[in-house]
Parts: sequence; structure tokens; C-alpha cells
Amino acid sequence: MSLENCHYVVIGAAGGIGSALARKLTRGGAQVILLGRSAERLAPLGQELSAQTFCIDATQADAMEKAVAGFGAINGIVNCAGSLLLKPAHLTTEAEWRQTIETNLTTAYATVRAGAKALWSTGGSIVLCATAAARTGLANHEAIAAAKGGVIGLTLSAAATYGPRNIRVNCVAPGLVDTPLTSRIVANEAALKASTAMHALGRIGRPEDVASGIAWLLDPENAWVTGQVIGIDGGLGTVRPR
Repeated sequence: MSLENCHYVVIGAAGGIGSALARKLTRGGAQVILLGRSAERLAPLGQELSAQTFCIDATQADAMEKAVAGFGAINGIVNCAGSLLLKPAHLTTEAEWRQTIETNLTTAYATVRAGAKALWSTGGSIVLCATAAARTGLANHEAIAAAKGGVIGLTLSAAATYGPRNIRVNCVAPGLVDTPLTSRIVANEAALKASTAMHALGRIGRPEDVASGIAWLLDPENAWVTGQVIGIDGGLGTVRPR
């Protein structure tokens, strides 16, 4: 993969998948712009990669559009922002529901809105993050499955809308990935064992697994791919292990 002279915006860059993606893109020769809510968390990664960082609330569509427009010419934008709420609907508070929608779906919408305008004249790639839970029924995932299901619908509609402008819109749908966001599950031996057994490949994911798929979708060499929801999930979304 050669991404020389490519410029990408990564939202949620300080997270497990976002930081792995930023490192992979940089190794491929790209320039990355790192966005997130915490300047403190972004700073070390920015220093490591000699990358520009920008502190922003990605739920604010107007602020996102203004920020991305100010970065100049870009080749693509990725939204890795997200949260994880594992509760049945009857135990989920209204505040938890709203936060789940804002963090996962509203940030994705803001990414598409800003990305479409930034790429309008040049074309490029927009990549969003869903989850395997949005495509297969998993207990206690109602809020996150609803939010990420919205991301999938957004991906398909935006791919149709912006295809004539040569703007590709795709998303990845990971299974359980070992990141700070999932640390409570991974640290629980029983929960980890149960989740691992649901993945046909016999392990949970690493951030690099998902980062590789996103980087592939960003790569200009794969310019005939749009409107796809790619499961990077160890088989969780489609395969039932013996």
C-alpha cells in the first residue's frame, strides 16, 4: 500500500482503532490529521506521528464542516468515534440512549456531511464504523445496534447520493475488538471466553485488524468500491462456530 501524497482526516483518532489506523496510514506514506474530543489524549499520538491534531466535538455538524474545510485538500475522512452500551432496552436510561445515538450515529452523519463537501470537486473516500451487532441479533445490544444500524443505512444512502461525484462511502462492521473501549469485557475472563467462542476464528479482534480494512477502503487503488458494509469480525456476523 502506497499512500504517498494522500491526506486523511481521522475522527476518534485517540481510540484503539483510530490510533492503529493513523499509524498504518502514516507508515503507508500518508499525512494524517487527528481529530478527537481530548487534546490531552491526542497530543502523544500527534507527536509520535508528526501529525496535526484538532480538538472537536464530532456531534456538532457545523463545527465539523468548518474544521474539515479548513484542512485544505484531502483524499478521505474516517469516523472511528464510538461507544459501547450493553444493556437491554428496559434498563437503558433516556440519557444513555441519547448519548449512544449522538456518539455513534450523529458523529457519522457529521462526518458524511463534512466529507461530502470537502471532497465535492475531487472525489475521495468516506469510511464509517458500524458493528456486527447491527446485522445479527445479539442480546443486550439494543441501543448500540440501533445506532450502528443507522450508520449502515447512512452509508448506503450516501454512497448512492455522492457516487456521481466520485465520492465513495463504505463502512466496516467489527466484532469484539480489544481496545480501551472494551476493556471491561476483555478483562472479565468469563465474558471474554464467551465472546471468543462466538467468533469462528477463535479469537477477538485487534485494532490493527480493523485498521487494515479501513486503510484498504481509503486507498485510491480501490476506487471501484462503494456502498459496502464489510464485516471485519472473525465471522461473528455470519458464521456459527461448532
